[in-house]
Amino acid sequence: MTAMTRPRCSVYIAASLDGFIARKDGSIDWLALVEREGEDYGFKSFFGSIDTLVMGRKTYETALGFGSWPYPEKRCIVLTHRAPESRHGEEFHAGPLPDLLDRLGAERARHVYVDGGAVIAQFLAAGLVDDLTLSILPVLLGEGTPLAPRIGRDVQLELVGHRAFESGLVQLEYRVP
Repeated sequence: MTAMTRPRCSVYIAASLDGFIARKDGSIDWLALVEREGEDYGFKSFFGSIDTLVMGRKTYETALGFGSWPYPEKRCIVLTHRAPESRHGEEFHAGPLPDLLDRLGAERARHVYVDGGAVIAQFLAAGLVDDLTLSILPVLLGEGTPLAPRIGRDVQLELVGHRAFESGLVQLEYRVP
């Protein structure tokens, strides 16, 4: 994999103050705590900058449960060993992440949105995340899906920005050196 062909890989995720990205049952209903009319916490701008999403099977199944497919204009790749039939043009991948990123780079992908706890952990463990935006919500869930389970190593982050919002949400922007 060369630096010139590998797309930039970004994480943009919300977590509870105690580090969970979903409830134990996978629910993300608690995200509604900070919903404010006209406030998207920078997500629209971020989403406009990406051309490809890479997510795990659980995140994919959550997205399928939304009223409509939330990624109609984006290339979507689901990491899974049991690929279902594609419903919205999604692609499925079961091989090594560097191979996937080499292929995406060769196909001119420029900016990848990495989503889902297990997938984020895999990308971090492999040293493939370039930047991470973490929105911390003012709630303690007590249990659930951790932000980055079982990475297996320390991942140093360099703070490049931070913002606090009236809703109590605090957003941290990191570069992964």
